Amino acid sequence: MLACYQDDIITQSAAADLLNGKIKAQGKLPVSVCNFKFGDGIVQAAPPPTLNEVKKNLEIVDSIAQDGITRKAFPGCVVMAVHKGEIIYNKAFGNYEYDSAGKTMNLESIFDLASVTKTTATTVSIMKLYDEGKVKLDGKLKDYLPYVAGSDKANLRIDDILLHQAGLVPFIAFYKETIDPVTGIPNPVIYSKTQTKDFGIRVAENIYLRNDWQDTLMNRILKSPLGAKNKYVYSDNDFIFLGKIVEQVSGLTLDQYVQKTFYSKIGMYSTGYKPRNKFTVDGIVPTETEKHFRQQTARGDVHDEGASLFGGVAGHAGLFSNAYDLAMLYQMLLNGGSFNGIRFLKPETVNLFTAFNSKISRRGFGFDKPEKDNSLRKDPYPSQLASPETFGHTGFTGTCVWVDPRYDLVYVFLSNRVNPTRDNNKLSQLSIRGKIQDAIYRAIGAD
Repeated sequence: MLACYQDDIITQSAAADLLNGKIKAQGKLPVSVCNFKFGDGIVQAAPPPTLNEVKKNLEIVDSIAQDGITRKAFPGCVVMAVHKGEIIYNKAFGNYEYDSAGKTMNLESIFDLASVTKTTATTVSIMKLYDEGKVKLDGKLKDYLPYVAGSDKANLRIDDILLHQAGLVPFIAFYKETIDPVTGIPNPVIYSKTQTKDFGIRVAENIYLRNDWQDTLMNRILKSPLGAKNKYVYSDNDFIFLGKIVEQVSGLTLDQYVQKTFYSKIGMYSTGYKPRNKFTVDGIVPTETEKHFRQQTARGDVHDEGASLFGGVAGHAGLFSNAYDLAMLYQMLLNGGSFNGIRFLKPETVNLFTAFNSKISRRGFGFDKPEKDNSLRKDPYPSQLASPETFGHTGFTGTCVWVDPRYDLVYVFLSNRVNPTRDNNKLSQLSIRGKIQDAIYRAIGAD
C-alpha cells in the first residue's frame, strides 16, 4: 500500500518514481489502515544491479582466475556465466600449458570434461528415454541389459544406480592388467602400435586395444564385489552401466544417441566424444603427461584410463566441449527442457531428476547437488551462496557446471588442472571454483 496525501503533480510524480524504483519510501503511516498499523513502513530492498553494474562487479572473477594461474592451480581456464538467459561473463585465462610460449587459452578451447560427462551425456539421455517410457526408475538392470542376468548386478534398480547407492565399487583400474607391472609397457598381446582389424580401439597415440577386450571390461564389472545397498558410494561403474543402457535401448552408440538427440539440434558444434575425429589437436586443451599407463601427454584422447579402454566413449567420462556449447545444454535444462523453441525434455522430468532424491546423500538422479546442511558447513559445497535448487556436476580434470534456478543462473568453469600431473590438487584446496561461483552470485545481487 502506498499512501499519498495530496493529489497534485508533485505527489503523482513522486509516487510514479517510487513505484519505478527511482526513489525509496522513507515515510511511516500516521494512521492505521486495513492490516497496517500506525507507524508501519517499508523496509526498502535495494534495486537489482544494472547489467553494467553486474559486469563491473564481476571484475573480481578476473582476479580469482589469474590468482589460480599464478599459484599454479591450473595452466589456464575459461569461465562463463549466463544470467536470465544473457551472457554476463565469458573470459579465457592463461595458456594450454604452463610454458608461456605455448598456445593461449581462448573461448573456443575444447576441454576434456571428465565426470561432467555423467550429466551432459548419460543423464540427459536417460531422462529422454524416461520421458519416452523406455526406461523406468524402478526398473532393474536385467530389464535393459540381458547379459547381467544371473549375476549379483541383475536386480540393481535404475534409481539406485543414478544415486550412486546401488553398491557398485567406485572404479576398477582396468589398465593395470594390460601393462607390464614393472616397466608399465603395454602388453603387446593386448595392444598394437598401429590400428588393425583386430586392434581397432584407439586408447592413445600409437596405442590400440584388442577388440575383444570390450567384453573383458564389462566382465570385470560384473564380477566386481557388490557392497551394501542404501549406502552412498560415488562410482564410475554406475554410469558405465547407464551408458550401456542408453545404447541397448536406443540401438545407437552413446555418442551417436546424444549427438542426434541433443547436441546437433541445440547447435553444440564442439561437444562430443572423440574430438580428434572432428577437430585438429591445436584447439583441444592437453591434460596429463601420464607416466603410469600411456606414457604421453593426452590431447584429444580421454584422460580417464577406463574410458580410454572403452575407445573414448563411456557413460562416466570421455566427453569434450567448449564452455559456450556446454552452457547451452544447461540453459535448456534451466528452461525446463526447451531451447530455441524446441522441446527436448518434459518440465516435470527436469524437475524430478534435478531435485534431492536421496535420504542418505545430497544427490539428485544423475546430478550432483549442494550439501543439505550447506549453511552450517565450514566448507560449503559447491559454494556458500548456491541455493538448494542448484544442480550440476564437477569433473576430475578441473571442470564444473552448475545451474541455479532460484537465481536463473548457469555457471561454467573449465580448466586442465591435471596438466602436467593429476597430483596437483590446488584447484580444490584453494576453492577456486566455489569462490568464482560466489563472486558471480554477489555480482548479480543474490547475496
